[in-house]
Amino acid sequence: MATFTQPQSVITQQVTIIKGPEWSTGICDCCDDMGVCCCATWCLPCFMCKTASDFGQCVCLPLLDPMLTGYFFGFTPLTIPPISLAMRASMRERFGIQGTICDDCCTVFCCYSCSWCQMARELKKRKQPLTIVNAQTTTFNVVQPSLQPAYNPKY
Repeated sequence: MATFTQPQSVITQQVTIIKGPEWSTGICDCCDDMGVCCCATWCLPCFMCKTASDFGQCVCLPLLDPMLTGYFFGFTPLTIPPISLAMRASMRERFGIQGTICDDCCTVFCCYSCSWCQMARELKKRKQPLTIVNAQTTTFNVVQPSLQPAYNPKY
């Protein structure tokens, strides 16, 4: 007895994945903006509050991280700081920056102050004024004055 198989059509779909932009600076690019780096080095809590405010969040929001994670001395987190993670993920989503929540977790956990510096540099670059130059060609019709006298209704 012979077995026959029916021909089957194969449907192929082509999926195009469009990646968004990356962060404008790397995690260790502190030399790109020394002002940001120095401010974060000398007073990280103040720097975090200013960055949160610039992003449109409550000024005191980053101060909850130490209370929620139990790290007060040396800024060595015992867990992933939830406020910092939320800020980073929110910024990535708002600006369409490629990455995953796993990337954000690892970055915030391993490079806490550098992640805040990167977020501040990103905000600073995104807030630069946009200048649009529009070149428009305008033509004028030049009318030659007539040599005839103007019409005067009194005559």
